[in-house]
Amino acid sequence: GRQGWREWAISDGSDIDRKIRPGRVPISTHLHVLGINGITAYFGLTEVGEPKKGETVVVSTAAGSVGSLVGQIAKFEGCRTVGLTGSDDKVDHCLRLFAFDAALNYNTSEDLSASLAEACPNGVDVYFDNVGGPISDAVMQHLNVGARIVVCGTMGMGASPEGPRYNRQILVNRARMQGFLVFDHWHRRGEAVDVLEGWLADGRLAYLEDITNDLENAPDTLCRLLAGQNTGKALIRVGKEPGEH
Repeated sequence: GRQGWREWAISDGSDIDRKIRPGRVPISTHLHVLGINGITAYFGLTEVGEPKKGETVVVSTAAGSVGSLVGQIAKFEGCRTVGLTGSDDKVDHCLRLFAFDAALNYNTSEDLSASLAEACPNGVDVYFDNVGGPISDAVMQHLNVGARIVVCGTMGMGASPEGPRYNRQILVNRARMQGFLVFDHWHRRGEAVDVLEGWLADGRLAYLEDITNDLENAPDTLCRLLAGQNTGKALIRVGKEPGEH
């Protein structure tokens, strides 16, 4: 539901989004894989990105709770997946846990565009953009004809964005760039959760969690998240799970 950061809440049901089915998968996954992150990845990729078998899908913040799922779902669709992330550890997670075909550390790459050309020898068909800014500038140089760009986040852009303009690449390649907000699909969240839960229960979806104990540590955890220091979905544990003593 939507009760904010608290240990306990009283509700008349109007602010409850859905009830979970405990027992089949870990309860925490309802806050990411089966929550807003997973629903974002599922509909953003499948309905806006429209990946096709054999295409190349590039994902920024690829080790994050949305990007890692986008990469895995794209693999299920038969695509080549290339992840962009900000540390060597996260590159390892992309390759080892999330099965990306290639992953790049944009903080250590001397020429990200050249690195992308090597990782995407057949160009880019779908770009799932969680950041904008210089990272996206590099990806746009490698668009294929008919490419689809899913604009899901702009955390890499400042208050007054500056940099290359995409108009020429989008024109020449007849690409489509579309913004995506998960709440446009919220009434269909049950569809995504059913599919994702099946994959999760079957062991097909990998994920990482970065769990901090106790609500008083939430502000520091948020700061770590914004600085990119978390490894996996950042969660605050406020109490014992059902059945724990």
